[in-house]
Amino acid sequence: MMKKVLGISILIALAGLLGWQIYQKVSQSAPATSGGWGGRGGGRPAVAVEIGEVQQRTIQDIGQFTGSLSPKSQFIVTPKISGRLKQLFVDVGDPVERNQLIAVIDDEGYLQEVEKAQAELEVAKANLEESRSALAIAKRDFERAQNLQQNDILSQSGLDSAEAKYNAAVANYRVSQALVKNRESGLHAAQLHLSYTEIRASWETGDQPRVVGQRFVDEGSILKANDPIVSILDLNAITCVINVIERDYFKVRQDQPATIETDAFPGQTFQGRVARIAPLLNESSRQAEIEIEIPNSDGLLKPGMFVRVQIEFANIEDTTVVPVAALVKRNDQQGVYRADLENMTAQFVPVQVGVLTTQFAQILDPPLSGSVVTLGQYLLEDGATIVLPGQQEQTPSQERPQRQEP
Repeated sequence: MMKKVLGISILIALAGLLGWQIYQKVSQSAPATSGGWGGRGGGRPAVAVEIGEVQQRTIQDIGQFTGSLSPKSQFIVTPKISGRLKQLFVDVGDPVERNQLIAVIDDEGYLQEVEKAQAELEVAKANLEESRSALAIAKRDFERAQNLQQNDILSQSGLDSAEAKYNAAVANYRVSQALVKNRESGLHAAQLHLSYTEIRASWETGDQPRVVGQRFVDEGSILKANDPIVSILDLNAITCVINVIERDYFKVRQDQPATIETDAFPGQTFQGRVARIAPLLNESSRQAEIEIEIPNSDGLLKPGMFVRVQIEFANIEDTTVVPVAALVKRNDQQGVYRADLENMTAQFVPVQVGVLTTQFAQILDPPLSGSVVTLGQYLLEDGATIVLPGQQEQTPSQERPQRQEP
């Protein structure tokens, strides 16, 4: 929007300069009147101007913005474990399928951990079998001691001793069971670490191939957990982020169509839609971020490209418009000079402007018709005499009838 306002300001300045040049040319060619340069009353000189017509036409309220492209989604592939990067199977620009193997970390140490965990599990299982047998024996001894004690054959101390051995066997069996579970967990962890030596590109949604954006390491590098290896980009659709000022913010709607242009493809346009609207405006800039999603199945658009975005907010039919060059400010009032072609004068008319385009300005109030000054208006005052290109003011000598010869 700032770019549009700047362009309009430059256009108005050039119009003023051109008007001055026309004024000089007409002034040099027009003969002086008895009152000096002479308007119709012989006072101020007539000002050379150009005019344009007030029209009834359709005008589009179009917001113009700039922004940069970014991938619809991207992520960094990192290892979950440390080790030496043994193999890297992709490079920058390579397509990548979902769950494709990207790289392999040296797995020798992790294989040894798995073998060690398996051996420890076998030992724990053997200890469990031993403790199970000991528990069975202790249980039989305790039950026998109970029978003997009931028949007054075994003393109470003998029964207590058998019971203690049984309880110890139960505790030892439970410890052996826990140790087996511990060793099983250790084996599972070792196997999981071993699986982490194969690094895959995985994402949750969409089966379309993606592409490698950057490569951060080479084969043989020593990596720590979470060190970046490559970045994966989704370029099947691409996103443009634009900043919208407060005045335009409430004109933007979800799924509103947008037209995108870039200098990389002159004359070619791309169609997108408003995908996300920020729910708040930045306090310092008073702008809000709007995300435009653009289909990119052919892959022409790339992240980082500078683009221009147009969003049509409204299509206003049969409204009053004037050439944008006709707008001028007088005493802090925006208005136009209406050209009275019958009396060849110009009157300043304050106006309320609606939609602005590069060519036309919508006039909301007052009702306006006829012609307006589009060039030279910066030299005018209210009621000033005007002259159009190709016309000359009549001097008194031209106005007097010629004396007839006898």
